[in-house]
Amino acid sequence: MNKAKGLFKEFQEFAVRGSVVDLAVGVIVGAAFGKIVESLVKDIVMPLINFLVGGSVDFTNKFLVLSRPASYSGPETYAELSRAGATVFAWGSFLTIVINFILLAFVIFWMVKVINTTRKRLDMEKAAPPVPENIQLLREIRDALIKKQ
Repeated sequence: MNKAKGLFKEFQEFAVRGSVVDLAVGVIVGAAFGKIVESLVKDIVMPLINFLVGGSVDFTNKFLVLSRPASYSGPETYAELSRAGATVFAWGSFLTIVINFILLAFVIFWMVKVINTTRKRLDMEKAAPPVPENIQLLREIRDALIKKQ
């Protein structure tokens, strides 16, 4: 019983330790951020690219049939051929995933760049040294003299 209490206490210390909690928060926030970026690429960037290109940038139904079952006479789609047990070289699906990855990486790059620029700007504002009292007093005198004129 005493060993169980000791083990429970050790587990509690491990689970509540800052790094484990930070990791859990990072995973949860990362998953949510991943959904945001995925939606940004799928729902905003890809439709714009499709519009600019004048068609769909979706190659998922581009494939090469290497072998098919002898008795198969159904539709010539990737899903149906795969279901029937055909050997399909699905180069289009791979190409679509690569294109989506490149777009996703590009969007994440720009998001991180904007965040870093904003952070630097905020850090510079925070890091600005306070104006010395004598300089502040001289500025107030200058402003008062300008108002008198």
